[in-house]
Amino acid sequence: MKRLTKFLAATAIVSASSLKAAELEVVHWWTSGGEAAAVAEFAKALDATGDHTWVDGAIAGGGGTNAIPAVVSRMLGGDPPGATQFNHGRQAEELVAEGLFLDLTALAEEEGWHDFVFPSSLLDACTLDGKLYCVPVNIHSWQWIWLNNEAFAKAGVDVPADWNGLVAAADALRGAGVAPLATGSQAWQSSGLITQVLAVNVVGTEAWRRVNVDKDAEFAASADYAPVFQAAETARDLSQDIEVTDWNLATAAVITGQAAAQIMGDWAQGEFAVAEAVAGEDYTCLPGLGLNEVLQLGGDAFYFPKQDDADVEAAQLKMASLMISKEVQVSFNLKKGSLPIRGDVDLSAANDCMNKGLKILADGNILPGADMALTRDTVEQINDLMVQFWNSDMSAAEVQEKYATLIGRAE
Repeated sequence: MKRLTKFLAATAIVSASSLKAAELEVVHWWTSGGEAAAVAEFAKALDATGDHTWVDGAIAGGGGTNAIPAVVSRMLGGDPPGATQFNHGRQAEELVAEGLFLDLTALAEEEGWHDFVFPSSLLDACTLDGKLYCVPVNIHSWQWIWLNNEAFAKAGVDVPADWNGLVAAADALRGAGVAPLATGSQAWQSSGLITQVLAVNVVGTEAWRRVNVDKDAEFAASADYAPVFQAAETARDLSQDIEVTDWNLATAAVITGQAAAQIMGDWAQGEFAVAEAVAGEDYTCLPGLGLNEVLQLGGDAFYFPKQDDADVEAAQLKMASLMISKEVQVSFNLKKGSLPIRGDVDLSAANDCMNKGLKILADGNILPGADMALTRDTVEQINDLMVQFWNSDMSAAEVQEKYATLIGRAE
């Protein structure tokens, strides 16, 4: 990969008196109701400085499906945005290695990021060769199922305590005109549901680590890992009653009672908040499908492409500082449904679901996210395979065999 533009080397100190106000174009993929409310907190914080202006560059498409390729193309074409969202982990690995992002090490040291970011692995995921290139803004985890309490009452059954209870209630739900499970048709949704949530909770965390972290293809193809794909067949069947594309439309189906449940990350909580639904009353959240209370350290981070403009660089550093500040961490994450990356903030306003997540985090029941364990290329190949399985009659045995092959090729 060749650098196609000339970038100004980052400086440790820039005199404030010599700088001018700058507009900062920020590319992200937060376009649902809850996401828009959350990202607005970042925009307000930057605009409130009076020195710099947030220029919103939202590109719709869950998981960065459209935004990430667009950003990479712009960076390689010499037209980088001021800031861009990636997920924690290895998504931006090659761009970082090419020296295309602003080095935030001096800022992190000045503000003591390593003293308050918890867990510290979030900063490790932003670090290459001892230098830090991104600011983590939240902790998201795939490991949740969301249940509409009224839907189960309509079906005459108790709100289930776990995944097995949902499976058992499926016939009663269908008899009451309620879809048991809502899942969007995008590849990342079916892939996360199967290879992250079902895998972790059906066969356990150690088995998941063996496949995703150790890249043990033989184990991935074994009878011990087969229950993951058998459960995936069940989930595919439970999702046949409702067809939507976007994840937030599946969440909306649960909020309105059209569907009883959704397996989705805790970002779904932001949609419940916008709908003014109350955790523990209107809906129930079960970490680890109620089978295994564990969180994965996924989430979002912002990188700052190098610019040939000292004013823009000053705005980038200011934005990084604001994003990780106490006040903004609280206001953003309360609306996003995610956990803050600081262990020293006041979360007295947290709801039932966030408190469950905070307890799991405090107890240390955590796993790395898939984006930390696997390269983006491998993740995309797995996504393609899982959406093919989800939208066909491919058997559990066949998808397991193909999946194990991909794990065998993973780096």
